[in-house]
Amino acid sequence: MKHNSKIHFSSFIVTTLFFLGCSFENERTLNTPDIYTNDTTKTAFSNMQKLNTQEEETFILGKSFFSIPWVEAPSATTARDGLGPLFNANTCKSCHQNNSAGIVLNQDATLNHSLVLRLSIAQNIHHDLINTIGFIPEPIYGVQLATNGNIKVPFEGKISVSYEKIKGNYTDGEHFELTMPTYSISHLNYGATSQNLNIAPRLALPLVGLGLLEDISAKDILKNEDVNDLDGDGISGKANKVYSPQHKIMMLGRFAYKATAVDIKHQSANAALNDMGLTNPLYPQENCTQFEKECLNAPKDEAEFDLPIQRLNAISFYLKSLQIPKSRVNKNFLEGEKIFQSLECTKCHISTFVTQTGITIHPYSDLLLHDMGKDLDDGHVDFQANTSEFRTTPLWGIGLREKLSGGLYLLHDGRARSFPEAILWHGGEAQKAKEAFKALEKQSRKYLIDFLKGL
Repeated sequence: MKHNSKIHFSSFIVTTLFFLGCSFENERTLNTPDIYTNDTTKTAFSNMQKLNTQEEETFILGKSFFSIPWVEAPSATTARDGLGPLFNANTCKSCHQNNSAGIVLNQDATLNHSLVLRLSIAQNIHHDLINTIGFIPEPIYGVQLATNGNIKVPFEGKISVSYEKIKGNYTDGEHFELTMPTYSISHLNYGATSQNLNIAPRLALPLVGLGLLEDISAKDILKNEDVNDLDGDGISGKANKVYSPQHKIMMLGRFAYKATAVDIKHQSANAALNDMGLTNPLYPQENCTQFEKECLNAPKDEAEFDLPIQRLNAISFYLKSLQIPKSRVNKNFLEGEKIFQSLECTKCHISTFVTQTGITIHPYSDLLLHDMGKDLDDGHVDFQANTSEFRTTPLWGIGLREKLSGGLYLLHDGRARSFPEAILWHGGEAQKAKEAFKALEKQSRKYLIDFLKGL
């Protein structure tokens, strides 16, 4: 089991730094005070934007369905039953502690369920499922390994991970150490997997600024595409075109590690099915394959969907309406941002967009796919995303992740335990920037990390 094309969209038609005169932070939040919060506690990702009374009620409803555990159907309650029959977690919140990113290891060194494994088969032939799912799922176990099951429904398998230490040096001689993970599956309850199975680990992403990312126009995202690197800068941003189960057409993807969800509702519905086994209007079928008879025969509620459209909409509205923590700007932050720009990190981590509703935001992402090199290649194709291509991760809020998540695990599989490690894993289109980072003097590296910690 293995762990470790390009399509061009037709094009549709830095913030200045300063100390004096007015504050830098006011410049960044001009005309948009309600979307930002000064909160730096464990509730920093959980604050509500300014809403009217009706919107507040929807926000609270969505928060409740996001936070309170689901139970197996049928049950005494019909509000939150329908969990499973196969699942990884029983609530959204358990994978997004404090609305932040997941962690790989619990305090007792066991694997946290916010890390999941996507399962696929090498695409050496055309398959109709690629048109709507994006890849060929493993025939017996489907698109994602379920590590839990309801009563009388065996779980699919268990995950284990081992790490190899990789040592290296900065140009000034200082040592660093990276950890390369290898994943495997055991305790398979429905038979052996396909011999050409590919395992792609995925760690739960933080839920920061999703509504604002959704509000960026497709035109503004696509104008940064340069699939054939016509400007010769070595950066070839590429949009992913994915199937929308709501609209039944191919659309621009902007969420998830390979930009495979078109909007918040799409991402929420997909997670509801694959992480918790909750059927919904976008994914009406149980997450059972034809080989999993106990799953197919499990008792079900009489309701049409485990997660009806009103509740799915409420969860989506809740996630859309969360505030963004303000950057903690100081002298070191500003020095670090200059270095971030000088390394040309902003060619992918674009700092500023103006949304369709006229809000200036600073997500530090272009929402496009980039080749990250062979070291991060996970063998998983997803629609137009090749095995080594990933969406540029938005960096806003990243400085608070360790506090909110209970640990710092970066990149798609959480292999990086610090900001320098995450940078040092970059390759492909980011190879030049990584080498420039390694060549920085120690104080400049510290300034850059202080900048990231302040976001």
